[in-house]
Amino acid sequence: MTSPDLLYSEIEDELRSTVRDLLAGHCPPSAVLARCEGPEPYDLALWRRLVTELGVAGLQVPEEFGGAGASLRETAVVLEELGRGAAPVPFLGSAVLATSVLLACGAGELLSGLTADGRVAALAVPFSTPPGGAFPDGVRVGADGTLTGRVTSVADALPAALLLVPAVGADGPGLYAVEADAPGAGVVRRTSLDLTRQLADVALHGVSGRRLAGADTAAAVLERALLTGAGLLASEQLGIAEWCLETTVAYLRERRQFGRALGSFQALKHRLADLWLETVGARAAARYAADALACGSRDTAVAVAVAQAHCGALAVRAAEECVQLHGGIGMTWEHPAHLYLKRAKADQLALGTPGFHRNALAALVDLPGPVG
Repeated sequence: MTSPDLLYSEIEDELRSTVRDLLAGHCPPSAVLARCEGPEPYDLALWRRLVTELGVAGLQVPEEFGGAGASLRETAVVLEELGRGAAPVPFLGSAVLATSVLLACGAGELLSGLTADGRVAALAVPFSTPPGGAFPDGVRVGADGTLTGRVTSVADALPAALLLVPAVGADGPGLYAVEADAPGAGVVRRTSLDLTRQLADVALHGVSGRRLAGADTAAAVLERALLTGAGLLASEQLGIAEWCLETTVAYLRERRQFGRALGSFQALKHRLADLWLETVGARAAARYAADALACGSRDTAVAVAVAQAHCGALAVRAAEECVQLHGGIGMTWEHPAHLYLKRAKADQLALGTPGFHRNALAALVDLPGPVG
């Protein structure tokens, strides 16, 4: 068995640089803050540029379906940068969760639409749904083949043109593709903690859909998509932590009290050093999860559980330190620190909490829980 390669390749470094440059020019913190105050939380113009100019929506999609034929390692690099920028684009919901389902189902023509023109798809499950759970039963398939039911707190459903819906019928579970504007379908925005990734409720009333997977494969396809989403979410959480750490270090180097830079105080140095060490560990865990997913490693489930157990908690801690160590300015709406804290906390609850993944890891490695 070969050791995983946790280093970034030259291609991955070039991809990172290109994405970072685009976000710096079109998605600065001031623009994200301004968008949060408006009626449209998603920056769909930026999304189209990411898709049409950089091809990020099709990184893991084979070339015959209009993709780049790359791997989930490259997808993880993009998520790191989107986390660093708190970018309000539907990448996780569309290019990761929904695309994973469509790839597993062989729905080439639907994939082509996502990779060509920035069309958005969303997987209609609650954003908190972890891998390894029961198949969702909130939507039922009627005798006439139509779908009826409701799914709450779906990530990236607001800008979605295509909904991928798990549903249960007389012959068992299935996965269905539904046009978001189909008669009887509705998407209602919810009040979301993360201002840069809105949640929405999806309601279906006798909606016609195209079956992508039946009872023999639907559960496995959904499980793999959720596992992929949880594993790659760790890369976004890593990006959040890195931005918070770097921004805080830069601030403490400039901010002065008692005639000295705040960063020269020993107590603050220790806090930042501890955070840096945890971030280095998180990078290794996130990279291992991305590499395992890309290579189809037999240790994928363990790698994902380790990454989520570590990165979910770290992103929140880094964001809290960022807010606190910025002092009064860190508590204001004008400073972007609150955007990162809210996204970090929302991500911590998404696709399984750190506690859930610790329990999953214990079961995977046959580690008994506490007795009594």
